[in-house]
Amino acid sequence: MSFQDAEYMARALRLAEKGRYTTDPNPRVGCVLVKGDQVIAEGWHECAGLGHAEVNALSQLDNVDGAIAATAYVTLEPCSHTGRTGPCCDALIAAGVSRVVVAMQDPNPLVAGKGLKKMQDAGLDVECGVLQSDAEALNKGFIKRMKTALPYVRSKMAMSLDGRTAMASGESQWITSSESRVDVQYLRAESSAILTGINTVLADDPSLNVRLDGAVKQPIRVVVDSELQMPVTSKMLGLSGETWVLTCRSDKQKIVDLEDAGAKVFQLKSFQGRLDLNAVMLFLGQQQINNVLVEAGAILNGALLEANVVDEWVVYMAPCVLGGRGRGLFNLPALEKMVDKKQLNMQSVRQVGADLKLTFMMQ
Repeated sequence: MSFQDAEYMARALRLAEKGRYTTDPNPRVGCVLVKGDQVIAEGWHECAGLGHAEVNALSQLDNVDGAIAATAYVTLEPCSHTGRTGPCCDALIAAGVSRVVVAMQDPNPLVAGKGLKKMQDAGLDVECGVLQSDAEALNKGFIKRMKTALPYVRSKMAMSLDGRTAMASGESQWITSSESRVDVQYLRAESSAILTGINTVLADDPSLNVRLDGAVKQPIRVVVDSELQMPVTSKMLGLSGETWVLTCRSDKQKIVDLEDAGAKVFQLKSFQGRLDLNAVMLFLGQQQINNVLVEAGAILNGALLEANVVDEWVVYMAPCVLGGRGRGLFNLPALEKMVDKKQLNMQSVRQVGADLKLTFMMQ
């Protein structure tokens, strides 16, 4: 990998970032066209159903011969199949591009190396793997869903210095700083769905929507509700966007009432009398959900930790103390011995406002 290749690929990755909040369920992709050491065009994928990054870049050229002998830097392997749009590898070949530098192979089995091979067979010089780790970090959810049929799951929590999420009464607004709460809005914006538990809905009646300026695709709100307790008057049912209620109970009248109020109700299998959380994640993956953000209480977070279905834990720790009667992060009554402890790996620590943002991965 040359310095020049890395430089142009970094530019393509910055372009791909522009679609962070809008491309779902498609991956975020950027493309830079270079000729004679000059950038002649660039583009990124903005929204599912619209032009892909390569096509958008080619459309910026002043004439049809503009890309002849150019190098295309693309953050994801150009597609070789026809979906909502035509194959991007065909567009690059037809445009006369002589070299294509790709950050990573597409994990989608419909593509998975076929685009690279098609371009090589057409005589193009193809290189793959330039800034690959950066490209993978940009599309964690898409990559995981394509490889495992499951979404990438991140749980967001806020706690005091003594590990409490709320007072004993349940009062929790606000433990963390306003800066942390804005940061959470960006976590929401890059998520396909926000998942919470029915206890949180009953206690707080949350909106679970993104409140940011600019173009944002509102995530789907998902409520884990084993007993179908979801009130038809819930605030989130009156908001734009979709609200899904997942349950293992069959109550036809309640389902009709919720659907009349604007919810979509799905019945999934149970495990020990509650919703099977593995079935929940598989269902969400089947609905093309790439990234799930969990905003829930100790009961659901404890169950998710026990089921080992969360990839990343984000904890905002505020410099305050709520006392011994406050509520904790996880409800895990089965843990009684040190040997049973749940071990996490810390990935990063950074300051947000007055708080610390701690990111952990499962070991």
